[in-house]
Amino acid sequence: MGTLNLRDLPDDVVDYLKLLAKEAGLSVSEMAVRALAASTSRALNPSVLGTLPDLGIRADDVLAALGEGRAERY
Repeated sequence: MGTLNLRDLPDDVVDYLKLLAKEAGLSVSEMAVRALAASTSRALNPSVLGTLPDLGIRADDVLAALGEGRAERY
């Protein structure tokens, strides 16, 4: 595993990390690692989406079908 030292973090970011860490029962370092891991995992989304087949379904059609399904429930 690597080591990362961060400088010049805004005070509100540090305070938020401390708060999240306390609520989760983690150290600030563990909380920062989790936040960075979650953030960096999204970096691959465009490349993953680019490998999916094009099914020829328009977004408007999907939204319309969702709306119809929701209307049927109410």
